[in-house]
Amino acid sequence: MNEDSAHFPPVDPVKAGVKGLCPRCGQGKLFDGFLKVKPACASCGLDYKFADSGDGPVVFVILIVGFIVVGAALWTEVNVNPPLWLHFLLWIPLASIFSLVLMRMLKGILVNLQYRNNARQGEIDRG
Repeated sequence: MNEDSAHFPPVDPVKAGVKGLCPRCGQGKLFDGFLKVKPACASCGLDYKFADSGDGPVVFVILIVGFIVVGAALWTEVNVNPPLWLHFLLWIPLASIFSLVLMRMLKGILVNLQYRNNARQGEIDRG
């Protein structure tokens, strides 16, 4: 990481993650498709083998989308009292679309933060 700072300007991990850009150069694309991480950056050649966001983005998506959609559904039920079919018509597509968009952004942010903080898988020191 130290040699990277001499060759590449610092990249804001949140901005690069939201846009789905490389954590080192900020130019190349991070994703190959919608959520699959590319093997390497086409611009600077950074190997993305370190990029393992795991279930981290999923937890944040569940909490954020759940809070917003359930809160809005409860507010709508109390104040407007629409029929049940209208709830299904409103909240299921909204939650699905919001989850997919937020998943891509949060996965990009977490991969960028992994690179910036040089995060690796935990190891047990047996020495």
